[in-house]
Amino acid sequence: MVKLFSVYIPARMLILATSDTLVIATALAATLAFGFPAGLSSNLAREQACLKVAVACLVCMACMYYYDLYESQVMGNIREVITRLIQVLGSACLILAFLYYAYPSVEINKGILFLGFAVIGLFLSAWRKIFQTLNGWAHLTQRTLLLGHGSLSASLEQELHRRPEFGMQVVGYLDDPPFSARRETAVDSQDELERALEVIERERATKVIITLEERRGRLPLDLLLQLKIRGIKVEDGGDVYEQVTGKAPLNFQRLSGLVFSPGFQISRRMQWSKRLVSIVISLCGLLFTLPLMGLIALAIRLDSPGAAIFRQKRIGKGGKPFLLYKFRSMRLDADVDGVPRPAQKNDERLTRVGGWLRKTRLDEIPQLYNILRGDMSLVGPRPFVPEQELPLAEQIPFYRNRWAVASGATGWAQVHRGYCSTLEDNEEKLAYDLFYIRNMSFGLDLLILFQTFKILILGRGGR
Repeated sequence: MVKLFSVYIPARMLILATSDTLVIATALAATLAFGFPAGLSSNLAREQACLKVAVACLVCMACMYYYDLYESQVMGNIREVITRLIQVLGSACLILAFLYYAYPSVEINKGILFLGFAVIGLFLSAWRKIFQTLNGWAHLTQRTLLLGHGSLSASLEQELHRRPEFGMQVVGYLDDPPFSARRETAVDSQDELERALEVIERERATKVIITLEERRGRLPLDLLLQLKIRGIKVEDGGDVYEQVTGKAPLNFQRLSGLVFSPGFQISRRMQWSKRLVSIVISLCGLLFTLPLMGLIALAIRLDSPGAAIFRQKRIGKGGKPFLLYKFRSMRLDADVDGVPRPAQKNDERLTRVGGWLRKTRLDEIPQLYNILRGDMSLVGPRPFVPEQELPLAEQIPFYRNRWAVASGATGWAQVHRGYCSTLEDNEEKLAYDLFYIRNMSFGLDLLILFQTFKILILGRGGR
């Protein structure tokens, strides 16, 4: 795994993205060369071939990302991959048509471009089929043993099975049958080492992941050290779970793990830098969207009685309440009992304009004012109403830790989860929020903003 933007990315995924880029660039370059068989070098130089290929390649790769061709669920289904590749090439053609109209200097001849896209479609389909075969080939995976039975081991085994691109295959449990917990004599330790080596040799394992949930008096440190000396990789289950899922292992987290782990220490420089960026972006956003906000406010007033701006108390940094501003999307009698309820699918409380605003997320634009005021940051945990936050803080361990940083208009949990309606949903949301707080960086914020833009473009998750 490779750590980029404070997130662990499978090396296989980077190889796939790099190879896709090379396939696209090679196909386009080959078709351009085919179009200029005579005087190849001079013609390609005059035509600015490198720039044109780079532009088309960048558009194609962006479309591949936005059509989820690097998601585990899609990568494992070759029919879905081919379907989405067709959508990618169609979308890339439309984007390039607009781009060529605005910047004719980067245009590739239409005949050459269509021929190149045909070659790209064939080559990428073949390469993705090959990659799917290699990705599932057992000989190219790290055979892994788990030390410890319980919910952590079950969850980790499920995640690794679901995401073969991480290249780890769980082949068994090192403590089955269990090793003794106490070390009374050197003979016992030697016996355990021999038994462990026997299991490792039988399963041809190269890695051991510790998934013991109760380690006091049970963690065989001397055994694990001997395994490391013999070249066996030994890793902590909580760390591997966090790297694979992008979530803090909340159900398996110990308070000491939070206290002594890296992260959760946000420097003053980081805070001031985030605040400066939030001010600049929110101010520019307000100025840019001012005409649009006027039109939206008018549409709301014409569609239903009541104010265009909706104000609601939310819990922010340090557990302090603030007023959140949004465009009103529901009727005035939406919460007749005074208890705010999250929006549901096909919610009857939504107005005609409000339903459209929620699907497009345009109802969130007034939050730029909250960001400018300092109530929120651009990126951070999503703020919720006190009636929802305070009971959750009593029911879910570590919940108050999400108030350690300023709330955000978007965040790591928002781009990975939709609306949360159950206690389990909110536990998972907290797991994502704690991961963000623990790994907060400018790189991670940029990644979140990039993924947020993808969600907005595709219209996902709105209610």
